[in-house]
Amino acid sequence: MDLNWTPEDLGFRDEVRAFLAEHLTDELRDAGRWMTSVYGEHRRSLEWQRILHRRGWAAPAWPKEHGGAGWSVTQRYIFARERVAAGAPPVSPMGIQMCGPAIIGHGSEAQKAYFLPRMLSGEHFWCQGYSEPGAGSDLAALQMRADADGDDLIVTGQKIWNTHADVANWGFFLVRTARLARPQQGITFLLIDMASPGVTVRPIVSPSGEHIQNEIFLDQVRVPKANVVGAIDHGWTVAKYLLEFERGGTAYAPELQDRLDRIAEAAREAGMANEPGFARQLADARIRVAALEIYEFRAMSAGGAPGMAASVMKILGTELQQRATELGMLVAGRYGFAYQPQAGCPGGNVSLPHADGEALGPRFAAIAPLRYLNERAGSIYAGSNEIQRNILAKSLGL
Repeated sequence: MDLNWTPEDLGFRDEVRAFLAEHLTDELRDAGRWMTSVYGEHRRSLEWQRILHRRGWAAPAWPKEHGGAGWSVTQRYIFARERVAAGAPPVSPMGIQMCGPAIIGHGSEAQKAYFLPRMLSGEHFWCQGYSEPGAGSDLAALQMRADADGDDLIVTGQKIWNTHADVANWGFFLVRTARLARPQQGITFLLIDMASPGVTVRPIVSPSGEHIQNEIFLDQVRVPKANVVGAIDHGWTVAKYLLEFERGGTAYAPELQDRLDRIAEAAREAGMANEPGFARQLADARIRVAALEIYEFRAMSAGGAPGMAASVMKILGTELQQRATELGMLVAGRYGFAYQPQAGCPGGNVSLPHADGEALGPRFAAIAPLRYLNERAGSIYAGSNEIQRNILAKSLGL
């Protein structure tokens, strides 16, 4: 595998840099650089998505015939690196990176024609309805019921940990349409209009004080069978396909490299960059991120869905994200004891009381505890890392 960029790759990199320099405002750069969770601030992320859409770059991995950029793996990786380096906010992954590939891979032609253009433009903003109070990592235990009634399904039940469901107008849900021999059977992948009568969204406030997550309650919600992706009772195949993109559909290394660079810069400013203990820990993190980058290159060069590589990238990527937050807390020092959400660009409204105005200490240090708290969830969502290790062990016949 040749890791050197070709002249064409370097030309594409320069094109991306010019585009970012032209279109990124100070507000958008702040929204990317001072995020306090893995999700960007909704309004700014949507603004950035619309800018990308006008250029045809909103969906780097989608085929051109569906409105995507149609980029090679190398181009997608270069764009990811340059976006992070420039400070651009991420686009919400729920639609373009997760539901979109599921519709492209398993949806009907009518579903592709209707949903994909609206997903790209941001007219439809998506949330995910997978986990339930009794079905998290054991997703096949889900109980949300959908009963057939003519051309419709009547859906009743509860979902939890639904990111940005409070601002979403569409959601993709797993519902139980039959009880068969195996729990993975009888599950259906369903697209639901969040404005439907009977849909209720309630907030969940994270330890950082941000309202990003939600509960969703569906009470006799009528959904057309035309909104089923794939076949009724066979949604588990679609769900597994989507989860590959959620766990390993994007590269972790570019964002991690940028974060470690910023941690190193903050450490120099704090006068601790040359402390042997800290320097050794930072070097160890850099080596691990470099190894992850090589793995991501290999996995993406294979093309298609990530497959088992998704579990490897999810484990390594989220655990390194958590390691980065720990290093950030070391640099923050005493400023890490303060609660200062006003210093960051949170992924949702901050519900806990806090001071307004300037933050105490360096801005990097002020948001370090917020990143630390938010990213404790990284090794749990999209299937806990323990579940990912079980998946890998099973694939190896262990």
